[in-house]
Amino acid sequence: MDLASFARSLEALEERALSSVAAAASPDDLARVDAEILGRKGELRELLGGIGALPTEDRPRVGALANPIRERLEAAIAARREDLELAAVEARLAAEALDVTLPARPLHRGSLHPIRETEREISRIFGQFGFVVVESPEVETDELNFQALNIPEDHPARDLWDTIYLREPTERPAGAPRRLFRTHTSPGQIRAMRASTPPIRILTPGRCFRYEAVDASHAFEFFQVEGLMIDEGTSMADLRGLLDAFAHAMFGAGRPTRFRPGYYPFTEPSVAFDIGCVVCDGSGCPACGRSGWMTILGAGMVHPVVLRNGGIDPERYQGFAFGMGTDRITMLRHAIRDIRAFLANDLRFLERL
Repeated sequence: MDLASFARSLEALEERALSSVAAAASPDDLARVDAEILGRKGELRELLGGIGALPTEDRPRVGALANPIRERLEAAIAARREDLELAAVEARLAAEALDVTLPARPLHRGSLHPIRETEREISRIFGQFGFVVVESPEVETDELNFQALNIPEDHPARDLWDTIYLREPTERPAGAPRRLFRTHTSPGQIRAMRASTPPIRILTPGRCFRYEAVDASHAFEFFQVEGLMIDEGTSMADLRGLLDAFAHAMFGAGRPTRFRPGYYPFTEPSVAFDIGCVVCDGSGCPACGRSGWMTILGAGMVHPVVLRNGGIDPERYQGFAFGMGTDRITMLRHAIRDIRAFLANDLRFLERL
């Protein structure tokens, strides 16, 4: 073999390699062509391995012929690789293209439970009259839940509350208070009176518990909002005006209201506060017992004994308290007939409110 024949073989290899590089349709195809032409066992290395057949004086000239060809092939492979990578990016962008003018997917956002929403609305309304929300514990002592509220152990009014007592240790220390799940939020009033000085305007919302049979209108777990106002010269007229304003804000400005005599050991005098039936608008229906009225809360002037138990001088200060069932108010607002629906965890019920 002479140098001219060797040069023609190199040119033929370059032409064939360039054609294969141009025909590569993917990075994998291009890598295979690269290995076949320029790899350790590629055609170019195999061809250069035959320079021993050339005349001695021609061998130094082989590098001048082969090196430019190698450089051109490497440049062609690099250019083709860049083209293939760019095409792959463009294809991916085309496949994943987004139309930013389309409306966004709806966000399924949560909402407040109807009882919690009603509780917040009650707090908002009374907040306009200076009442602030005070939290109190769900587990109380017998002293705060009953005795400090003028309900001693032998008081017949204890029969009004079916109490759930906590199981105490076998060896309870002498004098340790008996604990229970609170039957009403009224213990929060004693805590507030002992922790502050008049004037006092508070709301104590929360969960209460009673050992009762569950039906459409009763639950062993329910919610209340208790209100307390103590100041000099506080009267029943203030209580009536406040409750009228609340009823009109919650159920409409034209809703009629009335006071009726009631009984609670911790208030004297005590009243029941009624509104015109929101179902039949006062004409009489089964929901209101055909009376045209619905009782939404109990209230009254705080008993002097309760004031004294709270550390307040009943000779100087007077106050009133009221307590409403948040569940009951919510049922009236949304025309719900069964109190058990609130704790059933049925999303169909919750989503329609």
